[in-house]
Amino acid sequence: MEMPLTTLEQWVVLQTVVSEGSYAQAAKRLFRSQSSVSYALTSLQERLGLPLLQIVGRRAELTEQGRALLSQAQPLIAAFIQLETRAHGLRGGARTQLSLVVDTVFPKTALFPALKAFQQIYPDTQVQITEILRNETARQWQQHDADLYITTLPADNTFNSRWLVDVEFVPVVAKNHPLLRCSAPVSHTALASYPLITLVDRDSQRSDKRKTYQAASWSFTTVEAAIEAVTHGVGYGWVPLHSIAGRLQRGELVHLPLGESAMRKTALYLSFNSEEHRFDTTLNAFVAEIERCIDAAR
Repeated sequence: MEMPLTTLEQWVVLQTVVSEGSYAQAAKRLFRSQSSVSYALTSLQERLGLPLLQIVGRRAELTEQGRALLSQAQPLIAAFIQLETRAHGLRGGARTQLSLVVDTVFPKTALFPALKAFQQIYPDTQVQITEILRNETARQWQQHDADLYITTLPADNTFNSRWLVDVEFVPVVAKNHPLLRCSAPVSHTALASYPLITLVDRDSQRSDKRKTYQAASWSFTTVEAAIEAVTHGVGYGWVPLHSIAGRLQRGELVHLPLGESAMRKTALYLSFNSEEHRFDTTLNAFVAEIERCIDAAR
């Protein structure tokens, strides 16, 4: 295998001279002498046998050949910087990846901002996310595969778990649904005349032994599909308030007047897989961003 004629250092010097506009400014930026900057560029051009720079007025600018070659070198420079950043993180104990099991009703307005913020701090840590429904929680805990859990059940060892947030569920129907013509509060008899939209996992949906809460119920395996079913008048349902705030404001969905039982809350708990995970720097940084974004979303 042949060794390259040029070095990454030379290309970085070239890039800096172009961005700063002169050898002198590049030398200051790189904390070098001007003569060492000049030597690096002279050597680079000699080894390639091409003129890469030209002086226009008082500025150093790329030649046509220089533009073509530097554009190809820039991704390599960025890749090496990323490589060194990752090495620095690994030296400091950063994880290369972490896994999260999260209940699907957890607010996305907190989850995705937390992921983005965490990415800025740990750009080389990959996050693997598995969304589950409430009745899948026990099975996920039995598998014990993830590093973190946001679920309706805390860990068996309460030292590894803490309350995170309460998700509010409200009963809603489409704006023209017949139930809205009933006198308030709507009775159980009136509700039984229309399908209840439920949220279940696939295994429960396929099971003939699944408990049925009323004769006419339609089940869906995602929150989004359940909300769409209610919006299109298929039936009524209890859905996370944070997921339908916009539809309520636009009048697409309407609160179903059920009297004192017009709201339910489901507690979600943040749990670490084990006691050792509680002291993991990377995991705690991720948890801090999740908690910060929950507070911001309130």
